[in-house]
Amino acid sequence: MNRKLQLGISVMTIIVLSSCNSDSIKKKSSNMDSNVENAVLNYPKTAKGETVDDYFGVPVKDPYRWLEDAQSEATSKWVSSQNETTFSYLENIPFRNALKERLKRIWNYERFGTPFKEGDYYYFFRNSGLQNQSVMYRQKDLSSEPELVIDPNTFSEDGTTALSGRGFSKDGKYMAYGLSEGGSDWKTIKVMDLDSKKVLSDEVKWMKFSGISWYKDGFYYSRYDKPAEGSDEYSQKNEFHKVYYHKLGTAQSEDKLIYQDTDNGNRNFNAWLTEDQRFLMIYASESTSGNALFYKDLVKGETKFSPLITTFDHDNWIIDNQEGKLLLLTNDGAPNKRLVLVDPKNPSKSNWKTIIPESENALESIRTIGGKLVVNYIKDAASMVKVFNTNGKEVREVKLPGIGTSGSFSGKKKEDLCFFNFTSYNFPNTIYSYDIKTSEMKVFKSPQVKFDSEKFETKRIFYKSKDGAKIPMYITYKKGLDLNGNNPTWLYGYGGFNISIKPGFNTKNILWLENGGVYAVANIRGGGEYGEKWHKAGTKLQKQNVFDDFIAAAEYLIDKGYTSSGKLAIEGRSNGGLLVGACMTQRPDLFKVALPAVGVLDMLRYHQFTIGRAWATDYGVSEDSIQFKNLLGYSPVHNIKEGVAYPATMVTTADHDDRVVPAHSYKFISTLQENHEGINPVLIRVETSAGHGAGKSTEKRIEEIADIMSFTLYNMGEDFPLEEKD
Repeated sequence: MNRKLQLGISVMTIIVLSSCNSDSIKKKSSNMDSNVENAVLNYPKTAKGETVDDYFGVPVKDPYRWLEDAQSEATSKWVSSQNETTFSYLENIPFRNALKERLKRIWNYERFGTPFKEGDYYYFFRNSGLQNQSVMYRQKDLSSEPELVIDPNTFSEDGTTALSGRGFSKDGKYMAYGLSEGGSDWKTIKVMDLDSKKVLSDEVKWMKFSGISWYKDGFYYSRYDKPAEGSDEYSQKNEFHKVYYHKLGTAQSEDKLIYQDTDNGNRNFNAWLTEDQRFLMIYASESTSGNALFYKDLVKGETKFSPLITTFDHDNWIIDNQEGKLLLLTNDGAPNKRLVLVDPKNPSKSNWKTIIPESENALESIRTIGGKLVVNYIKDAASMVKVFNTNGKEVREVKLPGIGTSGSFSGKKKEDLCFFNFTSYNFPNTIYSYDIKTSEMKVFKSPQVKFDSEKFETKRIFYKSKDGAKIPMYITYKKGLDLNGNNPTWLYGYGGFNISIKPGFNTKNILWLENGGVYAVANIRGGGEYGEKWHKAGTKLQKQNVFDDFIAAAEYLIDKGYTSSGKLAIEGRSNGGLLVGACMTQRPDLFKVALPAVGVLDMLRYHQFTIGRAWATDYGVSEDSIQFKNLLGYSPVHNIKEGVAYPATMVTTADHDDRVVPAHSYKFISTLQENHEGINPVLIRVETSAGHGAGKSTEKRIEEIADIMSFTLYNMGEDFPLEEKD
C-alpha cells in the first residue's frame, strides 16, 4: 500500500498548469516619490497547478507545489522575475541609498569575539568593521601582538564562504575547521598545522549538524551520506546521520564509522568529549527537544557504547567528568533544569545526586572554570550569573553591568582567568575578563561604536496576553519619547524551540533608534525564558498562544501610545517567520508592515524537507488527524483569504537555505499576490549565494537590512532624515 495512504494522506495531481496574476496595485501615499506614486505595480504571473492533497477527507489545494523544485528552470525564472519586480520597487524609494550609506558608516567599527585558550595561545575573532567575515587571530599572552591565523575573506571573492565550527587538538598543535559555502548547512572540514599555519591535505565533506571533537591524532564528526547524483542537496530529506573518526593524514574514505542507527533514519548523533578526554559521549536526538546519551570510558579502553539515558523525553547535557562520575544538566524532573551527578555504572535516576537544584529562574548553561561552576540563569528574559563550588554551594553572584545578556563564557577547568561578553539593547557587545578566584572583573575589549547609549533607554514591561498570561517585553527608544501614537515601531518575536530571546545590541537598530523609532521585543511563549513549561505552552495544540502573545504585544504598544497600526512593523526569522505569517493573516488590520524572513510557512509539508522532521515536537505533523486540523488552522500559506487587504509585506529568503527551504516563502508570496487586495505592496526578496543566515557576508547583510528598513519606513509614510549623526 502507498505509504501516504497509510498515513491518512492521498495525493491527486493534475499536471495541467494555468496562470494567475494579481490585480495591478496603484500606490497612493502622499509621502511617496512622484515617480512611484503613479506607478502600477504588476506582479509576475505565477503558474498554478491543480495538485490537491486529501487529509482525512479534507481536500487541500496546493497550486504552487511546483515551486518546491528549487533547481528547476521554471522556478529559477520565477525567482528572477520576482526579484526584478522587488528591486525595481526598491530602487524608486528616494532615500534607499542614503539609508544604506548611513548604515555602512554605523557598521564600520572594530569588534571582537570572546577570547578562548587552546594550547599556549589565546585565540579570538576580530572584524575591522566592514569585513565580510571575521578573522581569527591568536597571541601568546594578552599583551603580546596578535598574529593572523586564518582569514575566511580570502576563500571567496564575494565573502560568502564562512568558518563554521572548529576543534583543536589537546596540545594545541592542530585545528580542524568547517567551511560553509553560500550559507548552506553543508560543511567541509579542513585541518591546519598551527605551528606552520599550513593547511594540510585532509578534507572531510558532507558534514552537517555536527561539532568537531579532537581525540589523539584525529577527530570525531557527524555526517550524512553523499547525496545521490542529480538530487537537490539543498532540499532533500537528511536521513541516517552517522558519527565517524578521521585520522590525521588519511583520506576520508578511510574514516572509521563510530556510531549509527540503521533502523531510525530520523535520528541525529553528535560526539562530544569531556575536557579531560576520558569520556566520549554520543548525543542522540529525534527532534529539537529531548535527547538520549551513550558513553565510552576511553581511559578504561571500553570499545562499546553504554547507555546513560535511553529516552528522548528530556534535554540532557554533560557538563564535566568529576572523578569518574558525570555532571549532568537536565530538565528531567525540573522544568527550569537542575545539575545532578550521575554514576555511569549505575545511571538510574534513583542514584542521581542533586548538585544544584532547580530554582525559580531557568538555568541556561554551566561551565567548569577554575575549579568552580559558572552558572548562567535567565531571570525575566535577562542573564543572571552565579558561581558555585563543585559541591553545589553558591559562592557569589557575578555583578553584571546591567540588565542584559551575558554569554560565551570561555575558560579552562584548571585556570582561574575566563572571559565573557555582555550586551543589551542599548549596550554594545563588550568583552570582560573575570578571575574566578578573586572575582575581579575588567573590561577587556570595548567597541567604539558611533552611538551615544546615554540618549536611549530600555524599559522592561509586562503585559497580559489573551488568556491572562503575563508576558515580558523590552522596549527601547530615545529618552523623552512622546507617547503620541505616531512613532514608527519595530516589533520582533520568535516564540519557539525553547530558544530565549534575551537583550542584545544590533547595529541595524542604531539607525532605527536615532531617527526616532521604537524597537520592541516580546518574550512570548514557546521560548525558554521561563523554562520548559514556558516552552511547552507554545507548542503543538497550544501554538496559538504564541500568536496571541505577539498580537497582545502589538495591542499593548498601540494602547500605551507608543505607536499605531499605521506605524507598526512586525519581524521574525525562521520560526519567527511563521510567527509573522500567522499574525498578519489572523490580524491583517493590526500591522502596517510585515517582514517574515526565512519562515516556516507551509505547516502541512514542512517536515518533507531537509531537517524539517526534527521540528515536529514543537509543531506536530499533518499525518496526525488532530494535529492536521490544528496546523491547517494557522498555517500561513493556507490562511490567506481572497479580497483581504494585507499589510505591506516583504518576504525574505535565500536560494541556499537548506534549513527552511525557500519553497515556504515562494508558495506564501505567490498565494498572497494572488489574493491580496489593496494598495500595500506584497513582495519577495530572494538572496543569492546565501542561506538561513549564519555566515552571511557583511555586504549582503547591509544590503538586505537597507532594503528592508527603507521598505518599512516608506510604507509607513516616513522620510529618512538626512541629518549627519557622526
